[in-house]
Amino acid sequence: MELETSTSGWEINTRRPWLASTVELLSSMRFAISLLCMIAIASVVGTVLKQNEPVNNYINQFGPFWFEVFQSLGLYSLYSAWWFLLIMTFLVVSTSLCIWRNAPKMLKDMASWRDSVREQSLRNFHHKAEWQTAEAIEISKDKVIQHLKQAGYQYKVVEKEQAILVAAKRGAGNKWGYIFAHAAIVIICIGATFDSDLAIRFQTWFMGKVPYNGGNTLIDKVPEQHRLAKGTPTFRGNVAVPEGSSANVAIIQQSKGVLLQDLPFTIQLKKFNIDFYSTGMPKLFASDVTIIDHETGKSFDATVKVNHPLIYKGIAIFQSSFDDGGSRLQLRAHPMRGASSKVTELNGTMGGSNVLDPSLANGEQYTIEWSGFRPLNIEDLSRNAQDVRSVNQSANFVDRLSADLDKHSGAAVKRDGERNLKNVGPTVQYKLRDKTGQAREFHNYMAPILLDGAWVFLAGTRDSPNEAFRYLRIPADEESSLKEWMRLRAAIADPELRVKAAERYANRALPNGDARQFQAQLAASASKGLADFAGADANAKLAGYAAVSEFISKRPEAEREKTAEVYLKILNGSMWDLWQLARERDGLGALEMTEQRAQFLQMSMSSLSDAFFYGAPVYLELSGFEEVKASVFQVTRAPGQNIVYLGCLFLTLGVFAMFYIRERRVWCWFKTEANATHMLMAMSSQRKTLDFEKEFEQLKKQLSNSFESEIVGEVSTAHSDKI
Repeated sequence: MELETSTSGWEINTRRPWLASTVELLSSMRFAISLLCMIAIASVVGTVLKQNEPVNNYINQFGPFWFEVFQSLGLYSLYSAWWFLLIMTFLVVSTSLCIWRNAPKMLKDMASWRDSVREQSLRNFHHKAEWQTAEAIEISKDKVIQHLKQAGYQYKVVEKEQAILVAAKRGAGNKWGYIFAHAAIVIICIGATFDSDLAIRFQTWFMGKVPYNGGNTLIDKVPEQHRLAKGTPTFRGNVAVPEGSSANVAIIQQSKGVLLQDLPFTIQLKKFNIDFYSTGMPKLFASDVTIIDHETGKSFDATVKVNHPLIYKGIAIFQSSFDDGGSRLQLRAHPMRGASSKVTELNGTMGGSNVLDPSLANGEQYTIEWSGFRPLNIEDLSRNAQDVRSVNQSANFVDRLSADLDKHSGAAVKRDGERNLKNVGPTVQYKLRDKTGQAREFHNYMAPILLDGAWVFLAGTRDSPNEAFRYLRIPADEESSLKEWMRLRAAIADPELRVKAAERYANRALPNGDARQFQAQLAASASKGLADFAGADANAKLAGYAAVSEFISKRPEAEREKTAEVYLKILNGSMWDLWQLARERDGLGALEMTEQRAQFLQMSMSSLSDAFFYGAPVYLELSGFEEVKASVFQVTRAPGQNIVYLGCLFLTLGVFAMFYIRERRVWCWFKTEANATHMLMAMSSQRKTLDFEKEFEQLKKQLSNSFESEIVGEVSTAHSDKI
């Protein structure tokens, strides 16, 4: 015996056909399933697309056209979009009507023994068996009841006309699974509504609250119209607290700015603790805090860890992440333009800005905005892939040189092949903004890094946050510093020093008296090569190896290889003399040529060539720092949390009951015929599984063996177990 199910809804008796159709649709299974599919699809979109990000992020990602399309659909705050809330409302209404319609029937069916069956109805069952025994009817009935009790069945004995019916049932709680599962949907949706941002949206719609987008301003100076009411029932925001500081306002991110939520207490960060894995990933971070209650003035200490929130006055404080809390930096400003190599000391504070001395930027006005500092950087220094400074040996020189010039700066790290993780030390990130407001971002490593067998300083640059950093490799000198490279950079920009270097090279290359007639010609060629490399010509648009490549490409194709060899030999030789003259000018002695110094000079020339694309008047070298850590907390008030937990409990119980509790019913019909007891047994279940077949055969065997009997009937497959 089983109940018929259908996808139709609740059909009510009313004189209004539209009302009857509406109720039938809302309470139908097909409507609820359609809503669940729509919610599932929308949730996928909400998972893939980050929610409540700043507007500029979406514009940069999708472009102006698609930004407007997605904004009109409310995809940037999908879970609070009007159409999503409308779907959720219809789902709650539909599921509630379904429960209202079916729960009473299910409860009644669970309590029912279905003892109104007749003998002929039992004979129509698929699973049935008949016996005949000489024992008295009462004895046979008691034996059957004993077996049913041992099998865990509840039973009821009903006296019929000239017969006795034993109705038994087991697993009737299976229907609680349907009730709990449907109730869970309603409860979870209601709890999620309590924890949604409807309370915040209500304040923006009717209380004049608007997101704040006024740039860097002290929180205390933000106007009241950007602050939510203190009694806001639900919110989720972030609080960043540097070590030794405190905060009592949560920042709630909105697509068009932020809203502020005043907290009933102050969070004071005493110390931030962090531990790392060998890969550089954070293993543990926790915050030692002091909570100060605004109402009572009392305070207490606590530790907030990841997955171990602190809950106070209904507000949960989670350890979300960590950040820089205003570290103090010491830097050296090296000129990247002109013939000066004077170093200027500079101090900066993370999150702040400095005005760059115009004398360091040829009189131009720049502002330095400090945007990032990391004391530890775990990088993968594997070098299995081809290096960006390598050349194709199969190509001719000009093609190789052109290909090399296409890679103006190398990558800081490579990700191909076997990983080689190392801590490469601190880095600083900043922006240089000119007087027109245009900014270029830079990322510099404090210590030299061993790449391809050479120690280099990495100086990253990019024009837009959407781009990856391109790194200029500055070779470290014998003192692991930038001094020699910066000295050579200033020397190549000095016209007088270039001429002297060319003359010294000519004298060194042609020392014999017979060759003196060619010295002036060689000196002129060397001077022109240095000038071309420096981009000294007022009409020149190129510098470095790009200028060398352009000069060689103008020669006849048959002469290019030979010209390139001679040109580079002169350039390399005169560059060595330029370096030595620069040292003499600074009161230092000349160096002896070694293989190591020759390699340094070659790398310096490549780096100087790339430096023309660096795009900054100064290079800021991080020389020291005083780290200040900050802890980022997520503070939430979620009154619907316990309701959602209750819904999850109901859902778990419901799924367990539906899948693991099977309802079985047994009917045993006893009657006396010709001085013998005739017994008919029938069994039914909602799901015909192998376990049910096995249980039926086992029960039939037990009943057959319990008393001497004769089987007078077997199963028939011509009918189903329905009434």
